[in-house]
Amino acid sequence: EILEGVTDIDLVINLKLREEALLAKCLGRRICSECGGNYNVACIDIKAENGKPGMYMAPLPPPPQCASKLITRADDTEEVVKQRLRIYQAMTLPVEDFYRSRGKLLEFDLPGGVRESWPKLLHALNLEDEEDKQSAAA
Repeated sequence: EILEGVTDIDLVINLKLREEALLAKCLGRRICSECGGNYNVACIDIKAENGKPGMYMAPLPPPPQCASKLITRADDTEEVVKQRLRIYQAMTLPVEDFYRSRGKLLEFDLPGGVRESWPKLLHALNLEDEEDKQSAAA
């Protein structure tokens, strides 16, 4: 409500990812102990079932110089990640409801990684032509 009083908000995008994929991605996070780079060793490959589409998200591997130096954050355990997700859901539900009640919420189910999701998000926002213009300009 405070934000609405400060600026005009036309649309809020709620990027949603299946909990099993979120959990796997969080548990697959790795950090290079030398350079601090962030990577992800999880390969998400969820088969389609019960009307839900399948999902594939490739890992984000480190370059060779970092591969032997990867560490896992101490708080990236299944129990901690699940608790983080519960807190996130409890805290964001009122925000979602607020913008949903004003007709400003776009709920976007991520179909996979960036390569799969970006074009579909642009399509949902009616911005496909903008991407083509930016690609042509680059």
